[in-house]
Amino acid sequence: MDTIDWVALGLLALHVVLALAAAVYVSMNRNPSSAIAWVMAVVFIPLLGILFFLLVGAGRLPKGRREAQRQVSDYILERTEGGLDQLWSNREKWPDWLPSITVLNRNLGALPMIGGNAATLNGDYLKAIKAIAEDIDLARDYVHIEYFILVYDDATQPVFEALRRARERGVTVRVLSDHMAQFAYPNRKETVKMLTEMGAQYYPMLPIRPFRGQLRRIDMRNHRKIVVIDGLIAHAGSQNLIVDNYHLKKNIARGLHWRELVARFEGPIVRELDAVFLTDWFSESGELPLVTRGPVVLADQPGDWDAQVVPSGPSFENDNNLKLFAAVIQNARRRLTLTSPYFVPDESIMMAMVTAASRGLEVELFVSEVSDQFAVFHAQRSYYEQLLRAGVRIYLLAAPTVLHAKHLSIDEDVAIIGSSNLDIRSLSLHMEVMVLVHAGEFVDAMRRIEDDYRANSRPLTLEEWLQRPRREKVFDNLMRLTSALM
Repeated sequence: MDTIDWVALGLLALHVVLALAAAVYVSMNRNPSSAIAWVMAVVFIPLLGILFFLLVGAGRLPKGRREAQRQVSDYILERTEGGLDQLWSNREKWPDWLPSITVLNRNLGALPMIGGNAATLNGDYLKAIKAIAEDIDLARDYVHIEYFILVYDDATQPVFEALRRARERGVTVRVLSDHMAQFAYPNRKETVKMLTEMGAQYYPMLPIRPFRGQLRRIDMRNHRKIVVIDGLIAHAGSQNLIVDNYHLKKNIARGLHWRELVARFEGPIVRELDAVFLTDWFSESGELPLVTRGPVVLADQPGDWDAQVVPSGPSFENDNNLKLFAAVIQNARRRLTLTSPYFVPDESIMMAMVTAASRGLEVELFVSEVSDQFAVFHAQRSYYEQLLRAGVRIYLLAAPTVLHAKHLSIDEDVAIIGSSNLDIRSLSLHMEVMVLVHAGEFVDAMRRIEDDYRANSRPLTLEEWLQRPRREKVFDNLMRLTSALM
């Protein structure tokens, strides 16, 4: 054998060793489809595959960040053990499967199911912003704001002006927003400058600053949307604080605008949302503000709905919202409606939905006819055929509206609303927050909103879907493969 043959043999041996190493290392604590996708990437494009894995392959935040989450979770568990766990309003009315779900959520996210709550839903984009501003004007102690995207513009001006008025009254204002998102939208410097000049305390969430020792997987993001006023009122849902076309030229050219759903909460559940904010504040600032407002007394609360906050993300050791979604879908008895702008489900959720439809449940999925995300849009379409064959009804909200709301309604009296999409990123890589509510009135209100979606959507049929152009099928299947690289 000459030198060239020996070099080729050596490279082949190195390739085999890399493939075997990838098969062992990548598969640790990773679902099989994701592990296989990464191994295939290393085998077929070794240099790029390895580089890409080093950039985005780690599935959890650094140890220090996870330890901060664990400290706060342990603290919450200690403070609420044997106390809040019994403060339900309507325990006798819960469906028989709900107690085990609340235990699951408690074990995953530390926060208990608690009664004494009330809530309203707001699906109007500008009215939701106005409602937040009006509640900020009621603040006497503090305002906590946490968003994936936070931009000062004409649409969000009422909130920023309300924050300025709050500071003039001496109200403490703490603000968090995703660090990477700051660079994707206009007015980044102006937004931060405005907050600083009014005296608000601001930190970017999950910053990537390699020269300061802050380096992590770049697609781990803070995707939460929370506003808390004095521990008495909270807003949580899908809507970012930005104009409804996100200032993106491609969206404006296509006439796209976003449709959202935000819940306004009152009662003890507000403190649970505040606990999520304070955990993130502690992780970024090192400070854990004391904002407790005394013991919970249900007789003094604004309503009698039971609710529970479920935080999730790479600061936890488990995929909290994935387990919640899979569990409620598996336990639904009669009707299940899911709304998600980006639907690229984990195998367990996909199987639960197909099984639910096969059990004879009325299963609906609301998605958009158009999307702003090419890869995710085509990846989610690859799941439609299996769902349609199982009997799931898929509704496509008419363009140019992008349905960005994220919620589930289960049977007659359980609903979930928050920031999490039903895609692999939200289920494993993004910091999210969902609120589970047991209340027939809340489900009725959500169903009225879903009825409006249906009235402005067209149902997708299996026959139509099978006739779509071949090039679309190719894109759908290719993007489904790339979605597993997580």
